[in-house]
Amino acid sequence: MTSAPADPPVVVVVGAGPRATGLLERIAANTAAGYAGPDPAFVLHLVDPYPPGPGRIWRREQSPLLWMNSMAEDTTLFTDETVEIEGPVVPGPALHEWAGIEGRTFPDRRTQGAYLRWAYERARAALPPGVVVHEHRTRAVRLEGPREGPQSVWLADRETPLTADLVVLTLGHQEAELAPEERQFTAHAAREGLTYLPPDYTADTDLRGLRAGEPVLVRGLGLAFVDLMVLLTEGRGGRWTPEGRYVPSGKEPVLYVGSRRGVPYHVKLGYRLEGELPELPRFFGPAQTSALLARPGALDFRADVWPLVAKELGWAHYHRLLTTRPRAFAVDRAAFESGYAAADPYDGSLDAFVRTAVPEAADRLDLDALDRPLAGWTARTQEEAQARLLAHIDADLDRRHDPAHSEDLAVFMALLSVYGQLMRLGDLGTWWHGFFSFLASGPPGPRLRALRGLAEAGLVRFLGADMTVRAVDGAFEARSASLPEHAVRARALVEARLPQPEAGRVRDPLLRGLFAAGAAATGDGLLAVTPQDGRVRWSDGSTHPRLFALGPHTDARGAGAFTRPRTNSPAFRQNDATARAGAGEEGAVSEGGGGGSGAVASASAPAPEAASTPASAPLSAPLPASLGASEALSAGPESGPGPARGPGSASVPTATSAVKESVR
Repeated sequence: MTSAPADPPVVVVVGAGPRATGLLERIAANTAAGYAGPDPAFVLHLVDPYPPGPGRIWRREQSPLLWMNSMAEDTTLFTDETVEIEGPVVPGPALHEWAGIEGRTFPDRRTQGAYLRWAYERARAALPPGVVVHEHRTRAVRLEGPREGPQSVWLADRETPLTADLVVLTLGHQEAELAPEERQFTAHAAREGLTYLPPDYTADTDLRGLRAGEPVLVRGLGLAFVDLMVLLTEGRGGRWTPEGRYVPSGKEPVLYVGSRRGVPYHVKLGYRLEGELPELPRFFGPAQTSALLARPGALDFRADVWPLVAKELGWAHYHRLLTTRPRAFAVDRAAFESGYAAADPYDGSLDAFVRTAVPEAADRLDLDALDRPLAGWTARTQEEAQARLLAHIDADLDRRHDPAHSEDLAVFMALLSVYGQLMRLGDLGTWWHGFFSFLASGPPGPRLRALRGLAEAGLVRFLGADMTVRAVDGAFEARSASLPEHAVRARALVEARLPQPEAGRVRDPLLRGLFAAGAAATGDGLLAVTPQDGRVRWSDGSTHPRLFALGPHTDARGAGAFTRPRTNSPAFRQNDATARAGAGEEGAVSEGGGGGSGAVASASAPAPEAASTPASAPLSAPLPASLGASEALSAGPESGPGPARGPGSASVPTATSAVKESVR
């Protein structure tokens, strides 16, 4: 008597956007290569209310005015020979090759969405015949099950759950419950008949309450603000002349904008680095991160990590300066390099050495001044603040497009190297992500020129740094440290930033349930995972053998779903490791038999050595996608200009092979 065939294993992937598409590509590559046996057979469920491939952020149903913040040639979802993975490399076209467009343009998001949909369909078609895929255009609302047995994934539109042997969460950016001040402002707007728009993805925000000609207070000058600016100007019928002058439609409001820094993100660099390149990593590499991981207790980023990061950024700056302007130094190259290497970044001796060796302050790298360019500066009138901000924008546009200041590009390269190294340490709070985005993930030149043009047209008014808002009778009132004697009142307030789902404010019910069951969370509400393959950590130090998570909702959020070609993407490495864990004989399912009999909350198996990268694992410092971790940074989703709709033109540097080798 023959026994009935066993049911095939089941994998449920919650979230079907770019990260899930990259994971599917790796599942297809590994199973097609025979990693799961000669005739792999399993069932794969994809759960997402938005279209597989583009997901929410890149779906077609959004304005064509919203562009990527990356050049087309800097965007791929496919592996190449630089990616250090155990699975097979399966090359594919970058966005510009697939779309047949010039590589140094900034496509609209709908074009990227079409590319992602194509990549999804290609990966699905590459799966072996025994792999069955089911798409569920709904939300997953609950996850439960014993760690040694099947997991139950409950969907919003089904009475019975999906039963899974392994679950992967690729949830993307998360929404958050309103913070106390946001709740206060929401209630105030409802009572007074005002408009208040809390943090949200700008493309999904209802902007109809922002009336033509009326003042609107805006908090935030990052990429979410760029989207808002475009939708309220060109999106309402305004247009740009060939000379770069904005012609209003008459439907625009007047934006009074400020932020913590009070200035826009630094514009993208507009030249390539030529000549001698800095050796990276130099002072913040595997040895330094290993030493940090060996310290007892939790790391304090500013006290423990930042001094080493600052030394690395400084090394890139001064190395380039030694090459281009050696007369800026009071000592010769050998003396500077040896003195810089020997100086301690923790006790002030490094700063003292640099002040002596580089006499002119303008030639030194002042990271504090870069981070807070308006610190200590005040204006008496809004007109004075307006003039200062316009001058700041002009100076930024000039410098960031002038190769005579190529030390800025060297620092940019060091930022990318540092970002790759920091992934070993897990999430270290929001400050670093904000600093990185401010320096490395700002808008391309046309967008910043557009902001300047709108300010000249009287549609954008700058309020400066440390902007605060309070509710007053019949309005919102804004002030700033830059304009201490000036206040602006308006009937509308927009928070131009993405939600930050800090601990206790996560809106997603599945994640809330996981945290309640014992999954480890950071103070910023991120799901704690192992950096190599995304295994979900538990608050008792264990990892769950059947549960993985990849993407910006985790503390390994620095790995963007897509990236520049030939950069050994950490996301691709994670995707491959997770795919092999799910499909291979040594994967998570076969490992998870022991360790307790309770539900998900009772995870108790020992945690693997995953807090730090093992000696045998790759330790290269990859370049994050989109100059700021496309879907991972606190700056939010990418936005950027297209080739010819705004004034002027710009480009960002593409890493040459030598640059890529230097940051490995």
